[in-house]
Amino acid sequence: MATSVVQVRVDTALKEQAAKIFEELGIDLSTAIRMFLKRSVLDEGIPFRMTRQRPGYYEFGANRGLWALQQLNEASERNGLSDMTLEEINAEIDAVRRGEA
Repeated sequence: MATSVVQVRVDTALKEQAAKIFEELGIDLSTAIRMFLKRSVLDEGIPFRMTRQRPGYYEFGANRGLWALQQLNEASERNGLSDMTLEEINAEIDAVRRGEA
């Protein structure tokens, strides 16, 4: 397979920061760039979401979801429900739907 050289100008500090992260992951900067290009081809586009940051955007992202799950888990433990089986949970749901709870 023929190869080509790609040159990109980036801020020195950015290059060093990225190289350090990739080194900690066990790859070099060139490998990381090749991975980005290969993934771009597979995805037929940029392999990550590209949006402008909006105020409050991250409040409804993954961190908010994880926070909500943690709150639900803590509430289930406080109410003695954390050890319920799937069958018990479904029975509770059915009872509520029938108006029995």
